[in-house]
Amino acid sequence: MAQRSKAYRKADETIDRERLYTPLEAIRLAQKTSTTKYDATVEVAFRLGVDPRKADQMVRGTVNLPHGTGKTARVLVFATGERAEQARAAGADEVGGDELIEKVAAGYTDFDSAVATPDLMGKVGRLGKVLGPRGLMPNPKTGTVTMDVAKAVSEIKGGKIEFRVDKHANLHFIIGKVSFADVQLVENYAAALDEVLRLKPSSSKGRYISKAVVTTTMGPSIPLDQNKTRNLTEDEGDAA
Repeated sequence: MAQRSKAYRKADETIDRERLYTPLEAIRLAQKTSTTKYDATVEVAFRLGVDPRKADQMVRGTVNLPHGTGKTARVLVFATGERAEQARAAGADEVGGDELIEKVAAGYTDFDSAVATPDLMGKVGRLGKVLGPRGLMPNPKTGTVTMDVAKAVSEIKGGKIEFRVDKHANLHFIIGKVSFADVQLVENYAAALDEVLRLKPSSSKGRYISKAVVTTTMGPSIPLDQNKTRNLTEDEGDAA
């Protein structure tokens, strides 16, 4: 294991591993213990009680964070003709058809999200080996395979995030930056949590969210009370 920095170890010592912090407490503590000199990203991770190997227990979705992510996403759009022009007008970073598909097939992945019109999915589908492992493959369920490419681009640029459970039943999503107000981060978390709960598979038995943590870029993880799902912005006291 890599040697942790002195700043990380000092931050980690302030966290009580024997307790679960409310979302507001956890986020305040995450902001306080951030160890980077730059504006770190705040992320939440859940361990879900699902079996991702079963199609009916795959948890995948999107949510529009009310306060955005603090980052302007780079959006690539596979489209031609009028739809391509609409995508460019909406702020897409790269737009194209066959040439762009070939560029991505060669290994180009310098973007955060990909959108495609349905008529090109026959060709885009061949990019599964490149885009799939990175969670970048356009999908109708997440609104990234659509004729309304302008709407898709605008939503992603405005703070729409996509999440998907991995093969170990872990689910990660960004809720903003350390510089955000604590209440903004909590409200972003609440929006994502509501969507994750809504997507609970009917075939999933037992505890759905078995563990949750909040962390910042290169910062220590903070145990989160995943059972608190209402009135999340209530102040129940500062974190220790």
